[in-house]
Amino acid sequence: MEVEKKKEEVRQPEAIKALAGKYLTFRLASEEYGLEILKVQEINGIMNVTKVPKMPPFVRGVINLRGKLIPVIDMRLKFGLPKIDDTQKTCIIVVQVDGDGSARLTIGVIVDNVSEVLDIQQSQVDPPPAFGTQINTEFMLGMGKVGEKVVILLDIDKVLTTAETAQILTVAETK
Repeated sequence: MEVEKKKEEVRQPEAIKALAGKYLTFRLASEEYGLEILKVQEINGIMNVTKVPKMPPFVRGVINLRGKLIPVIDMRLKFGLPKIDDTQKTCIIVVQVDGDGSARLTIGVIVDNVSEVLDIQQSQVDPPPAFGTQINTEFMLGMGKVGEKVVILLDIDKVLTTAETAQILTVAETK
């Protein structure tokens, strides 16, 4: 029984089983983050975002992307970072999010700037640290180590709660 317990402690939680693969990296403040490239639809420069009333503060509004309204969230505000003015490097990354039992949702995430696409091997991924990060570790697949660089690998499907996804989905459907 004691041996089984120790085995369980060594296993990594489900949330940090990052797959080897390509990640689009971007910056928020001084941190580098990565999104699984297969979740990314496109990258756009900052564009006109229409505010929507009664949304959480991190929801910037919606954009019209080729006739389709896409909800946009400000990743700085979602992660509790200070708001800054948009710059020429500010981007909207359009991603596919799979909610808990809900339909797939297309959203835009505002980031300070997009860096590069990295090919990260499974051996380069460590579990998220127990402390010292500004974001909830439930959002994290792990920490990618590429050379001297450390990248926080995000699980974009878990960045929004079920309630937040439902609220944002109503905006996308009603506008």
